[in-house]
Amino acid sequence: MKSTTNQEHIVKELELLISKGNAHVSFEEAVENIPPALLGTIPSGLPYSIWQLVEHIRITQWDILEFSKDPKHVSPEWPSGYWPKEKAPSHTGDFKKSVDRVLADRKEFIRLLHHAGEELFTPFAHGDGQTLFREALLIADHTSYHTGEIIVLRRLLKDWN
Repeated sequence: MKSTTNQEHIVKELELLISKGNAHVSFEEAVENIPPALLGTIPSGLPYSIWQLVEHIRITQWDILEFSKDPKHVSPEWPSGYWPKEKAPSHTGDFKKSVDRVLADRKEFIRLLHHAGEELFTPFAHGDGQTLFREALLIADHTSYHTGEIIVLRRLLKDWN
């Protein structure tokens, strides 16, 4: 039996938290088979559509990934740079591209976790004390929160069991 260090165990648990959802539906499950006509629908009393939520997840995760890799990265302006103005995708394939980008960026972030070694808990030289561990928790928390909102929207739109 291969022994694992505490560090390896922590990274594996972070990977599962970010990618599988553990106690809740994963991002992939939440965005699977959504009828294109529903992507831009905003139910009464709510602020955004499924498209806007997915794009917000994509933009935010990208920003966290780039911040974690590049000390010269400049984040978008808050909040306007993190939320798309368009209620629906402009082109047919845009939703799939956005979902695919979320998954690709997530994979790259997880790769950073696996290569961090002892640096997992070391504050970045840039920023104000953030660590790769903290950024992993931020991605997991943020994506989970908005994935739940996607499911609520799908339920309100009669597209979730």
